[in-house]
Amino acid sequence: MRRRIVTRLLHAWFWLSRGMTLGVRVMVLDAKGRVFLVRHTYVPGWHLPGGGVEAGQTLLDAARQELAEEANIALTGPARLHGVYFNRDASRRDHVALFVLRDFRVLGPRPPDREIAETGFFPLDGLPDGTTGGTRRRLAEVLDGLPPDPFW
Repeated sequence: MRRRIVTRLLHAWFWLSRGMTLGVRVMVLDAKGRVFLVRHTYVPGWHLPGGGVEAGQTLLDAARQELAEEANIALTGPARLHGVYFNRDASRRDHVALFVLRDFRVLGPRPPDREIAETGFFPLDGLPDGTTGGTRRRLAEVLDGLPPDPFW
């Protein structure tokens, strides 16, 4: 419990102490028509894997790193940049770049830890309860051709 409070305080300090923030999310779609989602320990809901872009890091390098850390997935082909969104629900300064990935390799199961509670591939018509609105909107844009929304 104490560690969770410290983690949340550190996250709050991190977000408040930076100017504009930039993150990445990756929509990993497999040949069976499923999408890979993660459930974090520190925010509610199921999300596309992703995280912050560090100074000196490219968007693609950040996407590659977050997939390795959160999903135990490696790129084996190109990740296509779908769009960049203003994540106004997170803060007035947060932006998210979304990549779509269809060529990848799962390196093994991703065990739960202090950051990631659960992960898995889910059928598009059977997303888990709690899948975030932003995740659902991005899926509709990529897979159903809905017009892009500038907001995450």
